[in-house]
Amino acid sequence: MTFNTSTRDAGFAAPTASVLTGPMNRKMPTIYFVLPCYNEAEGLEHTAEVLLAKYHSLVNTGEISKASRILFVDDGSKDATWSIIRKLHESDETVFGGVKLSHNRGHQNALLAGLMTALAQGCDAAISMDADLQDDVNAVDEFIRNFKNGDEVVYGVRSARKKDTWFKRNTAEAFYKVFEWMGAETVPDHADYRLMSREALDALSEYHEVNLFLRGIVPTLGYQTSKVYYERGEREAGESKYPLKKMISFAIQGITSFSTKPLSFVTGAGIISILVAVAMFIYVLVSLGFGHAIAGWGSMMISVWLIGGLIMVSLGIVGEYVGKIYMESKHRPRYRIETTL
Repeated sequence: MTFNTSTRDAGFAAPTASVLTGPMNRKMPTIYFVLPCYNEAEGLEHTAEVLLAKYHSLVNTGEISKASRILFVDDGSKDATWSIIRKLHESDETVFGGVKLSHNRGHQNALLAGLMTALAQGCDAAISMDADLQDDVNAVDEFIRNFKNGDEVVYGVRSARKKDTWFKRNTAEAFYKVFEWMGAETVPDHADYRLMSREALDALSEYHEVNLFLRGIVPTLGYQTSKVYYERGEREAGESKYPLKKMISFAIQGITSFSTKPLSFVTGAGIISILVAVAMFIYVLVSLGFGHAIAGWGSMMISVWLIGGLIMVSLGIVGEYVGKIYMESKHRPRYRIETTL
């Protein structure tokens, strides 16, 4: 087993693809399967077994090169995830690789670390997917066919959301509509199950923002793209790493990272507050004229709460952007790789 301890921050730069491997091979490409992992010890061995079978199937049929790899990225897990990744690497060093981040940096940064590692090691394309096997691994066959036909990015898109709860299905639909209305570009019902060519990965390496939202960044890269529809399955083992609180945070991260429209709401809220204040002033004058001054007390209290709420919401929106500017100005690395297998 070979250990390569690295202190390099792969989040800000990566070697250019042309320097690494020369012309891209689309006939029998070197494909890296990149899987971010956080506390996935319960089901990781089964995931590896399924992916290994898919790897051998693709190699035996000549679809991909034997140099292809399955790369697990441990995002600072607190369970035995890294031990299992090391065990898998020891069992077959030619197929299984691993990247261990020195600290938990979140799914998007862990995924980026894996993609940039795959680029640096000379892949022709990388397929990113979750480690819980909810993404249909059989869809990668069509991913690779589309790549061979010239597509630089292939999106895995859910064909239906029948297995989701009513709440999750409708909130997801609302998020994509709001995201589109904000002027940001995204692919509805697409998570992070996609194929990216070496050229697309090289373009991605030039995006240096700390507030990372890959679902919004990748569509802005351009290049020739396509979609592969699949049915998302149930989680094989363990619990979801995206509870409601995390999903809301992720949605806010995506919206504020790609649109400044929420800032315009502050101006709108101010105009509404002024209009309400004018209306309440007229109402108070009329009440005084008819000798019903006491009625104005309730209206005044409502207006105070309304204006106070609008001010707090506006400050919160501005605070989100100021916080992001603050984090970007620090120029801190998005992740640090502790060990590479």
